[in-house]
Amino acid sequence: MQPQEIEVSGTIVSELLGSVKAGFPSPAEDVREKLDLVKLLVHHNASTFFFRIDGVSMVDADMDEGDIIIVDRAVDPYNGCKAVCFIDGEYTVKKVELHPDGALLVPCNEHNKRFKPIPVGAGNEFLIWGVVTYIIKKA
Repeated sequence: MQPQEIEVSGTIVSELLGSVKAGFPSPAEDVREKLDLVKLLVHHNASTFFFRIDGVSMVDADMDEGDIIIVDRAVDPYNGCKAVCFIDGEYTVKKVELHPDGALLVPCNEHNKRFKPIPVGAGNEFLIWGVVTYIIKKA
């Protein structure tokens, strides 16, 4: 699993046409502004990476196979965060439950019982590599 580093000089800029109602339709407003997706989604350029999701263990956390996650290594991990973790030589993305004696890496796929939580203790080589800050999905 190799992260794809963000090139800030090649920022992705598009035109934001305004907001759109998700309830009752309303006439379109003539509000336009420049939308820089890197500026909007990346808060720490040097420590932010993109990954493509491979697998289905996190579908209940809205991470479907093929989605792109944005992972920031500068964000401090917190209890309940979704994070890319390194455990015993392998990388995985899971929900992280922090406990005084270690951690539990929890898959988020309630309908697939083959995915089991991964207990992390003193005997494991373990690192929370970075916290997931955004998920980019295809509509």
